[in-house]
Amino acid sequence: MSEKSLTDTAFNVAKAFEKIKKAALESGREPSEIRLMAVTKTVAPEKVNEAIEAGCNLLGENRVQELLEKYEHYDKNAEIHFIGRLQTNKVKYIVDKVSMIESVDSIKLAEEIEKRCAKIGKVMDVLLEVNIADEESKSGFDFDEVLSVSEKIMEFPHIRLRGLMTIGRFGAEIEETRHYFEKMRHLLVDIRAKNIDNIYINILSMGMSADYELAVAEGATIVRIGRGLFGARK
Repeated sequence: MSEKSLTDTAFNVAKAFEKIKKAALESGREPSEIRLMAVTKTVAPEKVNEAIEAGCNLLGENRVQELLEKYEHYDKNAEIHFIGRLQTNKVKYIVDKVSMIESVDSIKLAEEIEKRCAKIGKVMDVLLEVNIADEESKSGFDFDEVLSVSEKIMEFPHIRLRGLMTIGRFGAEIEETRHYFEKMRHLLVDIRAKNIDNIYINILSMGMSADYELAVAEGATIVRIGRGLFGARK
């Protein structure tokens, strides 16, 4: 198929895969270690399905109401993660629709996920959201509390801790961003070392449209791309 016969979305997906592959190989990693996530905030289901058809089978949803409105229109071959700020009173609406919640930012939220998943007999994969740059405008655990929080989270029978998620500081210089991503990689290693019997802790979700190649170089296993696939949000 020629580039001209591709939709804009399919073309962008192909380009993103190419850049991920290049960044992985240049840093001595296998491209298969990294998953491309299509961030679907404000994007019509038809356009999202174009990305799925182009090979991007992982979706990231930011808003509960938007997920509920679009869920039935999505290609069912896709896996859905919830990546936005999640209020405890909204957990019950999504636990049967997503395979992972990447934005666990409090013990209270983890308790609610445990409660709702116990009711439906499901074990939910989760990531701990880390406020790596200590920004007041962002949610997430402080860097220094993540190790102790991880131990508490692993006590919940209906939650499976899989790793960490972070959002880089908007407008940061490359070296600052690299520093934060490197800290996240070391933190994941520390958690794995502390919980030797937990083979599931292996996911590092970081990097978005502006910095995902750098994130790949620093160990990301999921990169979350919205604008780079679908264009600027309306």
